[in-house]
Amino acid sequence: MPATPSVVLDDLTFTWPDGSVALDHLTTAFGRGRTGLVGRNGAGKSTLVRLATGRLHPTSGSIRTSGPVDHLPQRLHARPGDTVADLLGVRATLTALRAVLGGDASPEHFDAIGDDWHVEERAAAALAHVPGLGGADLDRPVGTLSGGQAVLTAVAGIRLRGRPIALLDEPTNNLDRRARAALLDLVDGWNGTLVVVSHDRELLEHVDETVELRSGSATVFGGTFSAYEEHLAVQQAAVEREVRVAEQRHRAEQRQRIEAETKIARRARAGREAARSMPKILANEQRKQAEQTAGRLRAAHGSAEAQARSAVQEAELRLRDDESLHVTLPDPRVPASRRIATVTVRGRSVVVQGPERVAVTGANGVGKTTLLEQLVGLPGAREHPLPDTAAAPHVDPIGYLPQRRDALDDGATVLENVRRAASHVPDAELRNQLARLLVRGDTVDRPVATVSGGERFRVALATLVLADPPPQLLVLDEPTNDLDLTSVDQLVDALRAYRGALVVVSHDEVFLDRLSLTARLELV
Repeated sequence: MPATPSVVLDDLTFTWPDGSVALDHLTTAFGRGRTGLVGRNGAGKSTLVRLATGRLHPTSGSIRTSGPVDHLPQRLHARPGDTVADLLGVRATLTALRAVLGGDASPEHFDAIGDDWHVEERAAAALAHVPGLGGADLDRPVGTLSGGQAVLTAVAGIRLRGRPIALLDEPTNNLDRRARAALLDLVDGWNGTLVVVSHDRELLEHVDETVELRSGSATVFGGTFSAYEEHLAVQQAAVEREVRVAEQRHRAEQRQRIEAETKIARRARAGREAARSMPKILANEQRKQAEQTAGRLRAAHGSAEAQARSAVQEAELRLRDDESLHVTLPDPRVPASRRIATVTVRGRSVVVQGPERVAVTGANGVGKTTLLEQLVGLPGAREHPLPDTAAAPHVDPIGYLPQRRDALDDGATVLENVRRAASHVPDAELRNQLARLLVRGDTVDRPVATVSGGERFRVALATLVLADPPPQLLVLDEPTNDLDLTSVDQLVDALRAYRGALVVVSHDEVFLDRLSLTARLELV
């Protein structure tokens, strides 16, 4: 007897307040164990996760869970003053325990502790999975953690709380190789139901089933993502053969119909010539019979051709034809001799000259983002520079894509955000450029806070595409975060064609290898 699913979606529809539909009559279920939820950017994956956690409510239909749900959002929102204990979800218990041990016997402290007298030891054990952190770091401010450390600490907190269902939205964003290995170990040893939303191929090899959201429906496959891709490739090859066979049949039916029309025309011409020598009543009868025969022949061939055309259309509906991004970065026409920037790391200086590509790499927490912020000229980076490290631009303007995409105004619409970066461009052209980046329709008029991570990236990218004058230097921090695999391919093509300089931070080695780098700077 099959196990009862942990999450059930029944005819689920979700519509945003502006009327745009994110999920439309979706019915599917997630089983116990580890599930990879995949799909193109904007397919509704993050919306589904927020519905499952109760942060959003269905417009119609229902979503049911077999127990309490815990959640790692795509973007962590730490409040000022939050600590590692907050990310782990134990701060209230820890504060009460410390108060009791300090001599405060207030009843509310005992209520907060409950039976969890070993919370500090349990928290320290959870942090053992986070490279660079330990039990002594429970009071460490979240703002001092790297993006990868914060994500891994939040995942460790979900494990620590132990709710029966956990949903992780793009958990490998910002993780270096060591942290990724730690996350994969956590996933492999997970107890209970785990759903991971991801485009990360390595992570998706650690799941028991794959669910793809596409065109408003869900496909459930009992295996890893690579196995699903192989299954899909075989399926699509069969559909392509069906399309070719159906098209051949349609062309054959078209030829037969044309041949039949030719025969009918010849017979009609011969009948008219013969009718000239016949009595009128006999000629009329013969004409009537010929018209009836022609009608039956036309109907038969017309029906056969319509059926063949319908077979082609039905086969084509099963053939995938996903839309592609159209990214064309502006051409700053940077001469090869122009000095663009100087970056110094631990005494080694690299001068970025002309349209060169430089990667900054290193483990989580070593200061890669701080170095980029220093290069861009953000105030905080100037006030707290890294030791033996410096970055200075020699050009202006600079195009900057931050790791957290927090340069966008969450409360403003997509169009308003892009308009601020390109006030000289008419709204019609802004909408056209956004459409080329697959941000179109009602999405353009929605608040940025409501769009998916991939859509958020494309909005940020639009501000670079439309910049005037075009930036001579692009500074990108983890640009492949939240992007589906096809979008990464198209971003690589755009960056390779870009004729300005590029400084990029990324843990995605495949992505970096495809950029034809001219230099690497390793932070340690």
